[in-house]
Amino acid sequence: MRFHYRAFFVFFVCFFWEMSEAIAQHPPKREFRAVWIATVDNIDWPSVRGLSAENQQAEFIALLDQHQRAGINAVVVQIRAAADAFYAKSTEPWSFWLTGQQGRAPVPFYDPLEFMIRETHDRGMEFHAWFNLDRATFSKNSSVTPDHISFRRPEWMLQYGGRKLFNLGLPEVRNYVTGIVTNIVRNYDVDGIHFDDYFYPYGVAGQVIHDEVTYKTYFNGMNLANWRRENINQLIHQLRDSIQALKPYVKFGVSPFGVWKNSSQDPEGSLTTGGLTSYFDLYADTRKWIREGWIDYIAPQVYFSTDFQKVPYRLLVDWWIKNGFDRHLYIGQGAFRINRSTPRDRAWNNPNEMTTQLNYNRQFSQIHGSIFFSSKSLTDNLNGVRDTLLTNFYRYPALIPPMPWKDPEPPLSPKDLKARPTSEGVELLWQEPGPAPDGDKARYYVVYRFDRKDKVNTEDPTHILAICVGERTTRFIDRTAEADGRYVYLITSLDRLHNESVPSQVNVRVPEE
Repeated sequence: MRFHYRAFFVFFVCFFWEMSEAIAQHPPKREFRAVWIATVDNIDWPSVRGLSAENQQAEFIALLDQHQRAGINAVVVQIRAAADAFYAKSTEPWSFWLTGQQGRAPVPFYDPLEFMIRETHDRGMEFHAWFNLDRATFSKNSSVTPDHISFRRPEWMLQYGGRKLFNLGLPEVRNYVTGIVTNIVRNYDVDGIHFDDYFYPYGVAGQVIHDEVTYKTYFNGMNLANWRRENINQLIHQLRDSIQALKPYVKFGVSPFGVWKNSSQDPEGSLTTGGLTSYFDLYADTRKWIREGWIDYIAPQVYFSTDFQKVPYRLLVDWWIKNGFDRHLYIGQGAFRINRSTPRDRAWNNPNEMTTQLNYNRQFSQIHGSIFFSSKSLTDNLNGVRDTLLTNFYRYPALIPPMPWKDPEPPLSPKDLKARPTSEGVELLWQEPGPAPDGDKARYYVVYRFDRKDKVNTEDPTHILAICVGERTTRFIDRTAEADGRYVYLITSLDRLHNESVPSQVNVRVPEE
């Protein structure tokens, strides 16, 4: 069978792929396909500040629908951009970029985070809550509420680069940040907690981070650089333990600057010659976090082209492949750089650059997927990047890779699977299975279809007919079954962390017209 085109049809809560003859080489069945949705400065959503609640919601739904049609199966949404909130259950003020005035609630009132999670889950996609950790204000011109943390706790702030930043050397600041995150984990049904590359700030010429007093108080025999790194290490470890204690199924991931260290600085570093590294410049020992198992995934920002001499895409990706330490590796793809070549990195005007990068990723089983920065780059279809995903790389559905260190137990299989031809198509009925030994229930169902002459192989995603969302969604109609067709249907259960059950199987013959 070949898929002539890909289309979604909503039937109950099943998402359906029209089937025809399969391609010769199978695409991956398991792949994390995500996009960052940035809210700071209204980069992606909402399009402008101060929209009505209805327009905010309509815009977000349109984004989700566009990304789902392009094959995206997860979104990473920025819910805290500068000690503010895109959610109601917060001790920090409503975001300026949501309503146009920091502290002002949306009108009519709603909880944007609850809304976004619900809409995302209704489409069978994961929702990862993205936090900026270090910014208390976005710029020197930022207008903040009188009760903003930068006013209530001025002793927690560092002035740098025209911004107020949290002093992460203070234990009480690390506890505060941990509390912000655990509030989300406790009160919202997020699938993941996500941090970007901002820990200590990117350097600004002629400026110094004035944390000398904090260093003298807490240095514990370390030099300044190691002390700063240890502050971030402690924060990451503390967050990991806190998330695990509350909801062990919630994933914890970080998207750091792409270069940990250059090999000229450390033999363990990458064969790159970049002027900036996360270890030395941002005090983020990202390799340690993944080696120690403190994070579940890492998504290095490999925002360099394949021809960039100092940090070539392939060389940096190769380094991360060797340093994934059995956790998930997602490549942060610089889609925003398409058509924005620079004198030092000219390949971004090449219409095949992103295709080259994605083809390279697909060669390695150690790469579990991609996250694209950012949503606008895909919806604007820069150099046809969205078309490339839709018709090529993400033409077929993919299940999110499981995380066996978090949950190795698959759910039970669907029960009592039955099939019968009807005037609408082949109707499939099954019963919800009970909980698995670990207590997990089915969260999704995957419907596969094979012709009788086909070899049954559930590792081939070209045979996925539908993904049904919701444990009680136990009916599906195959409207593409042909008269006199002889089919084998298999249905599997998926749990929250995407472990897949043994399939249930039924055979059916469609009568001649």
